[in-house]
Amino acid sequence: MQLDATFPVFHLVSGRKVLFVGGGDACLRKLRLFAGKGCRPVVVAPVIDPAVAALVEADGGALYHRVFAPKDLDGAALVFAGSADESELQAVSAAARRAGVPVNVPDRPQLSSFIMPAIIDRAPITVAVSSAGASPVLARRIKSRIESLLPASLGRFAQFLQRFREAAKQELTDFEQRRRLQESLAEGRVAELFLSGDEPAAEAAAQAALRGATSAVSEGSVVLIGAGPGDPDLLTLRAVRALQEAEVIVHDKLVDPRVLDYARRDARRVYVGKSRASHTCSQAQINEILIAEARAGHRVARVKGGDPYVFGRGAEEIAALRDAGIRTEVVPGLTAALGCGAAAGIPLTHRDLASGVTILSGHGLKGEPALDWSALARLNHTLVIYMGLANLAFLSARLIEGGLSRATPAAIIENGTRPDQRIVAGTLSDLPALATARGLTGPALIMVGDVVALSDALPEAARKRLVPLRFAS
Repeated sequence: MQLDATFPVFHLVSGRKVLFVGGGDACLRKLRLFAGKGCRPVVVAPVIDPAVAALVEADGGALYHRVFAPKDLDGAALVFAGSADESELQAVSAAARRAGVPVNVPDRPQLSSFIMPAIIDRAPITVAVSSAGASPVLARRIKSRIESLLPASLGRFAQFLQRFREAAKQELTDFEQRRRLQESLAEGRVAELFLSGDEPAAEAAAQAALRGATSAVSEGSVVLIGAGPGDPDLLTLRAVRALQEAEVIVHDKLVDPRVLDYARRDARRVYVGKSRASHTCSQAQINEILIAEARAGHRVARVKGGDPYVFGRGAEEIAALRDAGIRTEVVPGLTAALGCGAAAGIPLTHRDLASGVTILSGHGLKGEPALDWSALARLNHTLVIYMGLANLAFLSARLIEGGLSRATPAAIIENGTRPDQRIVAGTLSDLPALATARGLTGPALIMVGDVVALSDALPEAARKRLVPLRFAS
């Protein structure tokens, strides 16, 4: 059965009537969730469990020992149907839908207009986990894992932050200043003190932060983030935190859109993508954008594919920012050589086959790279070539002229680590023709060396063709 799409919301029930049809265990479980929420519970059932009655009376609700009637829905914010009578469940569902009252029938999504999530209650903090009815058991397991991470004092801490939020509204007229203060209180030393039990010290630290914020001038900064080769699961924890803290995201073409999902929804995004034949912005323009955004007081995340210091021109951007007096930070990322090698099952080094790895660019300032091809051929290294797809025929010919065997195993990994990853493998001499035949367009990484033959990700026919030369001799 295909599940309908759902959207999470939190319903305000304080001072509202919540109707429960059925007086047994199903009703009791739902009633417990509403205890102390300020709503008025109303239970309608011929037989009502004493535990149900006690909860309702404690919250100032009402009990009706009879069968459901449509008029019971009058003024109800929500209705829960937990009767053992199938016809009554259907009647409640139909009447609620006609009246426009949200209705939930446990384990009966076809009769429900909303689904109850698994709830973690640290009032006023509430975490809800839903599987949209696919697997309530899985939702409960996820809830348990999250719950174990949340301190018992989290609710009190939220109330503490609310107090300082109100104080900041009185003291700070600038919205960005208020938001930064709240973020610093929620994530920094104040949070550490409060959640460890030292509430007086947390109070003093928060007061000091508020006083400092009233006199501080917003200072912008730029964090240069390596987004890795593609798969967002390969982001570092620091990269995720930096994305979530940023107010402006300046990103490249090679950054997977799923990586940007970690950014705040209200963050402004600036696309500055570049490819071999198309430059949205020049490097000088990108530098100007970063400097201008930081000088405007924004926290900027400059997001680059791979690692920003491996063929990413990150050093140029950092130098320009530092010359402009901008505060900077560099967050390393998993470079494509490591990510794509692992995804393709190709080790970069091997005790018998490769004593090292050499990373080089397949694209020079004027097109074709000027390298010492003989020196590269003499190395007992795996060669990893970035940005080399357009010059692949040139690269293959020069490496062979430099002394590498035409039969050297070689591979191209296109869109490495992503769902649409493709691997084309062959010998150094036939790799250009294979790339053309397969219609590779990139982004792609080229790997040359005996280690390519060890990949377990290659098609069986390719594995049979490729033999490490040192094993063959």
